[in-house]
Amino acid sequence: MRVFLVTTVILLTSISLNAQELNAQVIVNSDLVNQTNQQIFKTLEQSVNEFLNTQVWTDQELLTQEKITCSFVFNLTGYNNDQFEATLQVQSQRPVFDSNYDTPILNFLDRDIVFSYQEFQPLFFNQSSFESNLVSLLSFYAYVIIGLDSDTFIENGGSASYEQAFQVVNLAQVTSRKGWKPSDGTRNRFWLIDNLRANTFREYRIALYVYHRSGLDQMTSAPSDGKKAIMQAIQQLEPLFLRRPNAFLLQIFFDAKVEEIVNLFKDGPKVDFKSTETVLKKIAPFFGSRWKQIKA
Repeated sequence: MRVFLVTTVILLTSISLNAQELNAQVIVNSDLVNQTNQQIFKTLEQSVNEFLNTQVWTDQELLTQEKITCSFVFNLTGYNNDQFEATLQVQSQRPVFDSNYDTPILNFLDRDIVFSYQEFQPLFFNQSSFESNLVSLLSFYAYVIIGLDSDTFIENGGSASYEQAFQVVNLAQVTSRKGWKPSDGTRNRFWLIDNLRANTFREYRIALYVYHRSGLDQMTSAPSDGKKAIMQAIQQLEPLFLRRPNAFLLQIFFDAKVEEIVNLFKDGPKVDFKSTETVLKKIAPFFGSRWKQIKA
């Protein structure tokens, strides 16, 4: 249960707890598919939405407002005889303490989406067996989202969820669908969960915690201290870069955070941003034009 809502939970005991962890929005975009009958796509959208939002993923008990806001956007590129091809944009966010702002945690595009689905086909998740590629895809990203969210509240808090995601990957090895094996590419589902679990990339998870709990969650009460903690988190990523310059998780981090970092340091109390700017230009040079917008 999230740390900053513990007091609220104690005081508002009359509010019922929920087992479901996700507040997911699902969109199936079929604009690129030449299909007269659009009902199959609407049914798919509804089925995926119900699956993600009614499945119990962990043993946590959450208030309704504690559910993790996330989105799954399927952009279909092909459909024939119950076979779907698509890209999948997965995003998640979490609230910042004492504010009405939600901070992005994950913004990932999976290009290797192929699955079978028949209209009104039930979707079932089984922790010990492979049910279908669609179920595995949804379950994998559900656990990754929950794990990342937990890492922002408790240092290394997402480990249990990452192990569940890893189990999904292992079970999916039986399928020929792309994205589950190390040989399928360098930035796929296999490597995402492998990196999240590996000690080699430990700075990413530490930075995630410091950035949010010591940084963003302090911005309302102590904005200067919050900014300093965020700079500390960014600088903690430098050893990871020096060890693995092309680390997948660095891309994951900045794909989610680039806009936020620029906006945070463009305004508000001034801090000495020089050393952090140098680190950003080194570890995330692909966003060099964005870092120039910061005049802190």
